[in-house]
Amino acid sequence: MSKIRAPASRLSDTVAAEIEKRILEGSLKPGDRLPAERVLALDLGVSRPSLREAIQKLVSKGWLSTRHGGGTHVTDRLEAHFVDPWQDMLKGHPLLHRDLLEFRQMLESQAAALAAERATDVDIDRLDKVYSALEATYASDDMAACIDADVEFHQTIAESAHNVLIGHLSASLMRVIHGHVSGNLEHLHARPERWDQLQAQHQAIWQAIREHRPQEAAQAARVHIEFVRESMENSSREEERRQSALRRLGETLS
Repeated sequence: MSKIRAPASRLSDTVAAEIEKRILEGSLKPGDRLPAERVLALDLGVSRPSLREAIQKLVSKGWLSTRHGGGTHVTDRLEAHFVDPWQDMLKGHPLLHRDLLEFRQMLESQAAALAAERATDVDIDRLDKVYSALEATYASDDMAACIDADVEFHQTIAESAHNVLIGHLSASLMRVIHGHVSGNLEHLHARPERWDQLQAQHQAIWQAIREHRPQEAAQAARVHIEFVRESMENSSREEERRQSALRRLGETLS
């Protein structure tokens, strides 16, 4: 972190604002632990009392939490108020899934376009590494790793858009739909041809962003989410038919 210059009377406010900025931009994510007080104070070029005062202000605002003997961590305040109610609503109202996918298509296509416009060399390098990790999981049977890599790929694109709201809405959305992402990837993994299509879609998004082609990136993202929507509907229909067959089998045996 860069050293902070400010009058002593408002130094703690300036320190708090610097930490808030890093939470907003995603440099500090929910669950992250702040560096040790001595290290952080040195990095910021401020006294430890000023740092403590700034941290206490952020704790009172709900951005940070302190744990006895466990340090200071970033809270999920920006996400939790969105995630918790929507997860509950999705359980009781399956028709919301379609609306959610429409919103995801809108958000991710815009994120991809902005990432293609705004991504720095640092962003592209990070995206390349995340995409390489995603590719590696395609060839494995470790679905948990594949799901995590898929989520990280899309979140990296959102953060490369350099729009704070897109970054945090994307993170919140991924938490809301995590179970659906898991189920859909397992459904596709069992169908090699569809699994290959999924890989090709991710590759198209990645290439368009790293080559700074906004329109192509947005279109590739739209195609991908439409594919996801279709796959989830197919999976749902197949599960309904399976349950129906099992019920008929039970009636035959009784």
